[in-house]
Amino acid sequence: MRRSFSLAFAGVLLGCSSTAALAQSATAAETPDAQGGDIIVTAQKREQKLQDVPITVTAVTGAKMQELGVNSLAEVAMYIPGLRIQEQSDNNPGFVIRGITSDSGSAQQGARVSLYYNGVDISRTRGAYQDLFDLERIEVVKGPQATLFGTASAVGAVNIISARPRAGTSAGIIASYGNYNRGQVSGFVNVGNDTLAARLAFAYKYHDGFVRNIAGDPNVPNQNQGKTKQDDLNGQDQRGIRGSLRWAPTDALTATLVLTYDGQRNPGTAFRSRAQAPTGGNGGDYSYAELSGSPYSAQVLGGTKLGLKRDVYDANFTLTAELAPGVSFTTVNGYRKFNSNEVFDADGGPAWYLEFAEDARGDQYSHEGRFNFTGDTYRASFGWNAFFENNLQRVPFSTEEGTYLTCAGALPAGTRAALLAAGIPSGPGCVLPNGTVAAAGATALLTRGAATAIPYSSVFTNYGTNDTYSVFADGTWLPTPRLELTAGARVLIEKRKSGYSSVQPNSVLAGVPLLPTVSTGGVKFTAQRSFSAILPRFNALYRLTDGINLYATISKGRRSPVVQLSAATSGGVAVPSLQVVPDEVVWNYEAGIKAKIGAFSGSLGVFYQDYNGFQVTVTDGAGKTTTQSAGKARNPGVELEGNWRVNSLLQLFGNFAYVDGKIANNPAYGVYSGAQFRLQPKYSASGGATLRVPAGSMTFYATPSATYQSKEYFELPNSEAISQGGYALVNVRAGVELAGGRYQIGGFARNALDRKYLIDAGNTGGGFGIPTYIRGEPRVYGVEVSGKF
Repeated sequence: MRRSFSLAFAGVLLGCSSTAALAQSATAAETPDAQGGDIIVTAQKREQKLQDVPITVTAVTGAKMQELGVNSLAEVAMYIPGLRIQEQSDNNPGFVIRGITSDSGSAQQGARVSLYYNGVDISRTRGAYQDLFDLERIEVVKGPQATLFGTASAVGAVNIISARPRAGTSAGIIASYGNYNRGQVSGFVNVGNDTLAARLAFAYKYHDGFVRNIAGDPNVPNQNQGKTKQDDLNGQDQRGIRGSLRWAPTDALTATLVLTYDGQRNPGTAFRSRAQAPTGGNGGDYSYAELSGSPYSAQVLGGTKLGLKRDVYDANFTLTAELAPGVSFTTVNGYRKFNSNEVFDADGGPAWYLEFAEDARGDQYSHEGRFNFTGDTYRASFGWNAFFENNLQRVPFSTEEGTYLTCAGALPAGTRAALLAAGIPSGPGCVLPNGTVAAAGATALLTRGAATAIPYSSVFTNYGTNDTYSVFADGTWLPTPRLELTAGARVLIEKRKSGYSSVQPNSVLAGVPLLPTVSTGGVKFTAQRSFSAILPRFNALYRLTDGINLYATISKGRRSPVVQLSAATSGGVAVPSLQVVPDEVVWNYEAGIKAKIGAFSGSLGVFYQDYNGFQVTVTDGAGKTTTQSAGKARNPGVELEGNWRVNSLLQLFGNFAYVDGKIANNPAYGVYSGAQFRLQPKYSASGGATLRVPAGSMTFYATPSATYQSKEYFELPNSEAISQGGYALVNVRAGVELAGGRYQIGGFARNALDRKYLIDAGNTGGGFGIPTYIRGEPRVYGVEVSGKF
């Protein structure tokens, strides 16, 4: 549930965290980017030089991730044109490629942006977040590529590839400590030979919340005395472990098994209200908060405090067999299970008003088989895929009746006047400017002293069981050594079964359910539909010279139809209410140039995307997110990247993206007409330098970098109040290497200038008329040490 229920430069390798990239430093000398060599990717399901891939791909190696010192998927994305990842919480990430967002938590909806882990689809958002440690690389493919990445790659895919076991014995560890009690440690151990090898990797990350939460604090005089002391907000408590085993009994057969656990015990997200002040008054979006939760949080919401408990288990088995010269077979099989419960305060203030949780659970199974053929003048592949998932999203709600009715302005005019005469204003003013929850006295007045508080709770649940079967084929013809022409298609059949249930009791004071959601009395309604589609792609690559390639792409993408099921009333009885939202179809056209000339490598490209049936998510007054079709949309853009190795000491890198995605100007589209795509700035850029200066047995290193993005809107339809102006962030990582690079001692700073900015606004509170705001990370700094053995 939302909390509002090209062309890639061939030589630019961008990346992730000084601590999250764990032991990539141990193998950095073995990676191509460490030596200025070619980057090998598998975006087309076979090994190719990045500049020879006729689609838009950015490769991000683990070594470069450590070099930049970024720390999460969201930070990696800031260095990749056309990609944005919003981490509202680890349970609620938003993946954005070229302005198209995939972040809905509804079990009834499919994803728009594919996220893959070792070649297996993990796109279901509540199970998608993946920590970045001991990675081989991240490949970001932009534009629909259905024959490569399945049904969810409507606009592209992000493929996270873990470091695989290799022959030999090696180990590495990296640790850091910084402000906000920030401690991180990660490492790996690798043992084996050419036939059998194993690798064990781990990571642990912790930092205190950087938004102070005074709720329940005994040292703060307020109306929350006696309540559970809440933790500070926007903190981190995350752990992960991965075991990998590779078996290669012959040169023609390789099997790899990867088992991963990823877990979080993070404190709550700082949904902060501008309308409802904490005790002491509202100090603005970047001040402290008073998010109190519910006194019945443990019983109703599943946790005593605000925060996230999430566990993800993943198993992946890949087998590749060389059947004959130029003929191979690969099968990729995966199982993923996630369980998460996130308790959050949706009103963003001290009132016992909009207290929710999201309990999301799911299982996913996948199997793919693919034959590849390679010849002098042709290449081809064909195969099949089966994907099965069974998910649910359960949303319990807790409030106090008088507080809810007063803050929601849901009382008759005469009653509101009587409350106001007693000093209890209605609407957002139900919390006074000094943080006093005036509405907490409403129940006593409404019951004439018979009760001082009347607890209320309800719950709704949506279910999704989705089975997808597909076959695909690709063929590439090389009429000359310089020209490659590729055509392919995927034919798919989907069976989508949705379920819905709710328990919405009548309010004691109002006589009806408080949320505008029809109660099924706990009965589960179901509906099922089947769909089919054909998704083609066409690619051309022309080698203008040995170092310059031109390419062009035409491809079709599709987001699945939504079997959207809820409940309505007929004759006073709850009945199923079904809306089948048509599929969202996009045609993608792009062309560009990739170059590697001497010490420079890069790319420049343009794209145009034409959407029909553009899907948008809307949150109603019950905190429930639904999907609507907003009509046609178009999305022109430009992406470029560049990398210049000036000399043996200095390397410069940079990228830029222009993405102007908008819903078409048409009065028939109502409030959506002409709206800019959400979570997508029109302009974004990043750049920096890597400096390495040998000094005897030591090497001094420094990587300063900066990122910029222009204004973005957080919601559709656009609202100036739910937006963030343009901003730039400055990061730096520097230190010294010892013993030929075996050891490092250094420091880092992210958002070094302490720029204040928002990562989201609107959210569930926006559906009730009181939007909330989530601040971005402040200045973070610290020291780090690492060793490789």
